[in-house]
Amino acid sequence: MEQFEPDRLSAAQLAAMRRSLTSGRGALTRRSLLRASGVGALTLGGLASLSACGIPPAKRAGDAAVASDDHSDREKEINFSNWTEYMDTSEDEKTHPTLDEFTQRTGIAVKYTEDINDNVEFFGKVRPQLAAGQDTGRDLIVVTDWLAARIIRLGWAQKLDPSHLPHAYANLIPQFRNPDWDPGRAYSYPWTGIDTVIAYNAKATDGKKVDSVTQLLDDPSLKGRVGFLTEMRDTVGMTLLDQGKDPANFTTADYDAAIGRLQKGVDTKQIRRFTGNDYTADLDKGDLAACLAWAGDIIQLQAGNPDIKYAIPAPGYITSSDNLLVPAHARHKANAEKLIDFYYEPPNAARLAAFISYVCPVDGVKEDLAKIDPALADNPLIIPDKAMAAKAHAFRSLSSEEETAYEEKFAKLIGA
Repeated sequence: MEQFEPDRLSAAQLAAMRRSLTSGRGALTRRSLLRASGVGALTLGGLASLSACGIPPAKRAGDAAVASDDHSDREKEINFSNWTEYMDTSEDEKTHPTLDEFTQRTGIAVKYTEDINDNVEFFGKVRPQLAAGQDTGRDLIVVTDWLAARIIRLGWAQKLDPSHLPHAYANLIPQFRNPDWDPGRAYSYPWTGIDTVIAYNAKATDGKKVDSVTQLLDDPSLKGRVGFLTEMRDTVGMTLLDQGKDPANFTTADYDAAIGRLQKGVDTKQIRRFTGNDYTADLDKGDLAACLAWAGDIIQLQAGNPDIKYAIPAPGYITSSDNLLVPAHARHKANAEKLIDFYYEPPNAARLAAFISYVCPVDGVKEDLAKIDPALADNPLIIPDKAMAAKAHAFRSLSSEEETAYEEKFAKLIGA
């Protein structure tokens, strides 16, 4: 019998996940800030279970162990798990118009469940079934890129059939076409993109534009009023770019130089603090004059505060994605593929983008979005123009050894 190396989580990785769940990107519920409420946090015991004894992955793609008997022809249904407030909703909040249209068009009923509050908690729910080679009861899930990479690596995602995805194949924007963890998107398609850029409060900066990590770390007028993120890939990735390094292809020496650069900002008290998504309140009030920020938050803040501005640094910015996957042994793979493809039709993608205000991964959507809201259609944080898309950079996948070492260094930097 084939043997597999255990896929463990180190103490450093678990600590990083705790930060993400309590204050970082993992604490976001993919919703308007006005609807922000408590997010379910994974308990220490739940996190510990992920680092328990190693789990043998399912066999790889192309092996019968991964593919399920597809019941799509006989069972016109899909079980779809997603994050909260990550789907267009009717005014009375009782229905999801695009899902209703999909059902009317195809006859496929969608059981839509908002049961993903954070990546680690959700992985804890489905891991035992996936490890045992069982159906999770879900045909389609949405998880952030690092977890999507992990699920694919373990052999727990089904390879998608390109013939069922003509719109997705044609309309996926170049920015998201070839992540190193899923080249050519064989197993996944983005639901939305998540961009990390620079935000500043123009009132707090006396009208000065802030548009580089160098300025965040060196401008004396910003001293003590600068924020960086507790998400390692975002903070270090943006710093690597500022130092002329490629986050998709860097060495440990490059990483250490970025950490050293940030440490100087801590030592000189240029950096006020490292934050999760709680930076939004401080930026809105002006307690933080400038910081690294997530694009979806900026759009929501700008709706209530015209002093909130953003800038794309000349070297570029870090981007990641939340991704659609079909779990191993799902019963309705073909139906799920039809739903993925439905959301890559520009009119449907526009309706979704207008509601959730994250980066739309669908090309050709601008005209349809303009019919709904011209301001959103012209916002490059939702529809990147060519200049912005050209500056997008992904943080490369890390080996388990690298992730442990890098997270330990980052935790020391931020005092975690």
